[in-house]
Amino acid sequence: MLKVLITCVCLLGSTYGVMAHATSVVFLNPGLSNETYWVSYAQFMQAAAKDLGLDLRVRYAERDNANILNQAREALQGRERPDYLVLANEQYVAPQVMRMAEGSGVKLLVVNSALTPDQEQMMGARRGINVIGSVVADDERAGYLMLTDLLRQHGPVAPGQSLDLLAFSGIKTTPVALLREQGMRRALAEHPEVRLRQLVYGEWSRERAFEQATQLFKRYPQTALVWSANDQMALGAMQALQDSGRVPGKDALFSAVNSSPEILQARLDGRLSSLVAGHFTMGGWAMVLIHDDAKGLNIGAFGGLDRQEDLFQLITPAQARRLLGPLPPVNFRALSAQGKPASYRYPFSLRLLLH
Repeated sequence: MLKVLITCVCLLGSTYGVMAHATSVVFLNPGLSNETYWVSYAQFMQAAAKDLGLDLRVRYAERDNANILNQAREALQGRERPDYLVLANEQYVAPQVMRMAEGSGVKLLVVNSALTPDQEQMMGARRGINVIGSVVADDERAGYLMLTDLLRQHGPVAPGQSLDLLAFSGIKTTPVALLREQGMRRALAEHPEVRLRQLVYGEWSRERAFEQATQLFKRYPQTALVWSANDQMALGAMQALQDSGRVPGKDALFSAVNSSPEILQARLDGRLSSLVAGHFTMGGWAMVLIHDDAKGLNIGAFGGLDRQEDLFQLITPAQARRLLGPLPPVNFRALSAQGKPASYRYPFSLRLLLH
């Protein structure tokens, strides 16, 4: 019996030793713990971390900057510091977190929203902060793609005629929202026949956008196009149009970003005319970079330290159906640059899930 017990203890000890050496990562998730986008984002990260042998812990800030700072302080100044901290520059909070990281020995990776040029200048070359890079999607392009696709589907208008557009952006202090808005305005500059009647900040909220849209559809009854910077605001605006007795996809064309089941179904039903998605994969790709950095690889040699990935793509009804079903598992280890030639570039893309 004693021999068996000693054997079990030894086995537990060896298992613990393996676990203790796993690279540890904390992700400061800025979203709500019941928010479809950020939950699916974290799930994809967890799948990547498991495949790559990383010990990942996700902390949800519930869209509260004070929570982000408290969680960052706990991770960076507590007793059990992770090897890596992953953060987003949501509501421009990254510099405060970086200052906390000074001298902590924790490596940082920024996702979704990189530092603005002003923030970079403000931070300068601070010693003791080890930022291994950033991974962001091309949000400006997402905003542009949505409006140009809506116009393609609507078709040309007669000379002298115009199209009324309503736009729902996110939170004013979120870089992602402003970049998507810039993309929309770039498309507007190319299409003078479109009149932007009003842009409002729906704060990523379905309920808020519903309230705003209810009033806006009364104010602008000729609205033909509705541009939304995420799925929840699009769903709220579609409900408002429906409650007014009109039909989304017929009386007005809607666009959205994200790939929640409800918005994918709306794309299949034809209520949503244009959908852009793919950036929920970003956290998973970040895990590949952390894995390689922990292995001592120079991740910058395989495509740059500050990466802007072309993750957004227009989702066809067939692709929406694929995304609604069980997706094939991704072999994240195969994406690692370990053992690859110098010419290798990380092939991060939604297409890896839609093959």
